[in-house]
Amino acid sequence: MNLTETNEQVSGSPFRGRRGLCKRIIPCLDIKDGRTVKGTNFVDLRDAGDPVELGALYAQQGADELVFLDITATFEKRKTLSELVNKISHHINIPFTVGGGISSVKDVSVLLQNGADKISVNTAAFKRPALIRELEKDFGSQCVVLAIDTKKEADGEWYVYLNGGRTKTEMKCIDWSRQAVDLGAGEILLTSMNHDGTKQGFALDITHTLSTTLPVPVIASGGGGTMQHFVDVFENAKADAALAASIFHFKEVGIPELKEYLANHHINVRI
Repeated sequence: MNLTETNEQVSGSPFRGRRGLCKRIIPCLDIKDGRTVKGTNFVDLRDAGDPVELGALYAQQGADELVFLDITATFEKRKTLSELVNKISHHINIPFTVGGGISSVKDVSVLLQNGADKISVNTAAFKRPALIRELEKDFGSQCVVLAIDTKKEADGEWYVYLNGGRTKTEMKCIDWSRQAVDLGAGEILLTSMNHDGTKQGFALDITHTLSTTLPVPVIASGGGGTMQHFVDVFENAKADAALAASIFHFKEVGIPELKEYLANHHINVRI
């Protein structure tokens, strides 16, 4: 996929007047043992279908991008499933972001050779922030998406979690996101663990904080359950994109219908 083909696809660049770009709808394929899965608050996973078939379907339905996250690669200390990435890439014609178990320039090279357009780093980047600079130098900031799994604690602060939400850190979400952008991350994929899989709406407060503070696009993830939730995250939280999984996998919300709903609410989307 050529990342210069549409304005939506270059939105990872930090200073391209991103507020004028179309808001993006992004289905997410959480992968475990080669299958798409979905849980609630990062646990209680259930099978959601074949990732190749789902990816092809979402591309046909008008998704703006597709995200593939190998959710146990880091925990199981292995590399992302490059063969599966390759299969999916041959069935879609939209930008494709891949994450899970990425810890080196070599890992990224393999995934890009197998059809990924952008890569998502999380735990490895937190443990060795210089990785972000290395990836930005070799591939450009538009290729580097920093995924942050965050949870609001009793003190009201949002903290960063690692290893698929298994490990709490003492780093605040806003502090880590600022540091990562300074190092070269071109986009933030922000997942609220409190909201993940609940279908009660996105985390508007932390999303708004990042969206209005950082000079790069912010993708909101976790909690999308109704079409109105997407209106809220775009209008109230100023997100640049919204990611969801189960509502698309289980056909609770259709992408064409969602985009029509957003357009009717005066939100700029690509129809």
